[in-house]
Amino acid sequence: MDRSDFGAAVRHLRESTDPAAVGLPVVSRRVSGLRREELGELAGMSADYVRRLEQGRSHPSAGVVKAIARALGAGRADYERLSALAGYAAADGQVPTDLGPGATRLLERFADTPMIVTDAAMNLVAVNSAFLALEHWDRTGERWEWNVAWRAFCHPFAAFQQSATDARSHEAVLVAQLRAARLRYPADASLAALVDEMRSRSRRFDTLWRAPRPVAAYESSATFTQSDGDSLTLVGNLIALPGDDLAAVMLTAAPGSRDAARLVEVVGAADGRAVVKVGQTGPG
Repeated sequence: MDRSDFGAAVRHLRESTDPAAVGLPVVSRRVSGLRREELGELAGMSADYVRRLEQGRSHPSAGVVKAIARALGAGRADYERLSALAGYAAADGQVPTDLGPGATRLLERFADTPMIVTDAAMNLVAVNSAFLALEHWDRTGERWEWNVAWRAFCHPFAAFQQSATDARSHEAVLVAQLRAARLRYPADASLAALVDEMRSRSRRFDTLWRAPRPVAAYESSATFTQSDGDSLTLVGNLIALPGDDLAAVMLTAAPGSRDAARLVEVVGAADGRAVVKVGQTGPG
């Protein structure tokens, strides 16, 4: 464990916390966030101890990590991250899979934009009907058929094609997401089994897992082929939803392009459902 990383994370959360959100009076402040004295009082520890934690001069117990997270009103993702940086598994150590209100609103407000929501392990949690209209997510009957990373490395989609450059970018992001999830959720047996199977089944994934590439950008383009033989090229952008430790991928076409016009046609033929929950048994 690098104590300085934990300390930097605590300081960032402290300085980013709205005092009113944790029950403190709204007064004129020279700096944003909470003072060390305020965090110490809320968490049941001295301001000097908070200072030593932030400076990397003290190692917190699991109870201290939990107290700090509670005092700051930290969401699950931030608590999981603090725990991992301190060298502990969080309370249950399981990847959360609930579709939170933020992700639901995102799907509802961009109903005409193909979009998916995944958990930290890259399992699909929900999609919208615009995404289903792309017709590329075929079924395999295998355990991980709804996992984005597993499909990319172990059972690629026939109707989904990328250039070599975009494929490298896409793979780098998927490996980075899974590695981060393993750090945050070391006790999640299902996630561990997924990584083990991918490493044994895909030599390319195993190589990247052992020596990951740096992530240059959280976007890449791909061509989707429709059942009528036509195709369209879309750019996927990964958007973090940290409160629930979920991520969304939005697929868009270049404005004014032939692909944009084709996307309007494809989405217009969808049934219009804004939120389609996904699981091992498929959309429903």
